[in-house]
Parts: sequence; C-alpha cells; structure tokens
Amino acid sequence: MANHKSSVKRIRQTEKRRLHNRFYAKVTRTAVRKLRACKEKEEAAAMLPKVTSMLDKLAKRRIIHPNKAANLKSSLARQINRMA
Repeated sequence: MANHKSSVKRIRQTEKRRLHNRFYAKVTRTAVRKLRACKEKEEAAAMLPKVTSMLDKLAKRRIIHPNKAANLKSSLARQINRMA
C-alpha cells in the first residue's frame, strides 16, 4: 500500500485514466468490427472517415501504437476499395 499522499493520488489518477482509455479503445474496436461487417460499399465508405478519426485519436494519445492505427486504416480502406 502507498505511504505518501502523492502516491495515493497517482494511483487514483492512473486507474481513472486506465478505465477511460479502455473505454475508448473498446468503442473503436467495435466500430472497426462494424465497418468490417458492412456488405454495402456506400455504407462502409460513409463509416470509414469516422473510424479513421477514432483510430488517429487513439494513436495520438498513445492508447494504441501509431503503426497499428496505420495498419488498421490501410486494411480497412483496401477492404472498402475491393467491394463491388
């Protein structure tokens, strides 16, 4: 257990940030899954900018690695471009 006031506060802050980051990462993963499940090109193309923005924000805040965000964005764009 922490002995200093500052370390107790740091523990509180870390837990709060962890839950916040976990929530946004989960929301983004769900959005990626929905986009991958889309069958219609128009619907998927409309969703792509929103999902791309979400991934960029996570990467900017270092919740996910920037390269992972780039890989996801390119694979999603490739998938949409291949649709009939």
